Amino acid sequence: MVTLYHAMPELLRGLATTFVLSLVTLLFGTVLGFVFGILRALRVRVLGPAIGLLIHVVRGTPFLVQLYIVYFVLPDTGLRVFDFDAYTAAVLALSIYTSTYAAEITRGAMEAVPVGQTDAAKALGLSLPQRLLLVILPQARLLMIPPLGGLYVVIVKSTSIVSVVGIGELVRAGDSLALRAPQHLLVIYGAVALLYFAYCFPLLRLVRWLEQRSGRHLVRS
Repeated sequence: MVTLYHAMPELLRGLATTFVLSLVTLLFGTVLGFVFGILRALRVRVLGPAIGLLIHVVRGTPFLVQLYIVYFVLPDTGLRVFDFDAYTAAVLALSIYTSTYAAEITRGAMEAVPVGQTDAAKALGLSLPQRLLLVILPQARLLMIPPLGGLYVVIVKSTSIVSVVGIGELVRAGDSLALRAPQHLLVIYGAVALLYFAYCFPLLRLVRWLEQRSGRHLVRS
């Protein structure tokens, strides 16, 4: 317990980095994915297929490879715009990764809204932006909440991968402690697992509550 007591401050600093990194990533990734999903659902020419290709490429390759491309390959092109530090590369790679899944969730939810709702809105003379804001997106939002919540939990745990480029998040902090005290691996990585659980469990409960709440709204609708 003495070892855990001395290790906890460093682990908590790593948890704080994980929290900030996941929060920024989820914010950027959700907004970008929301835009991508709308463009895909509306079948916008050129943009729709291009976004679809990006989504299939990102979802069809390991995130670790994508992180290496952003952090090692792009800066090697010599273009200064791609001269990322480790944190920026991690945020960019995670945000793009998150956006592809959020885009498909958004597209699927929009396409699940009954066609009759859209037809009725057209009959009332509503423009496309009005149909989106007043009819389609309010109903799609209820369908998006449960899968987005599940995605967020997965992304929080995926932040552990960015330790390979030197980000001092929770797993990196655990690795550093393990190198200094290899005789206490069980205690150190047990503490890492418990801290991830302490972060993810309230998020899982929140997702469950949102699922139940959105389910009641759908039933009433």
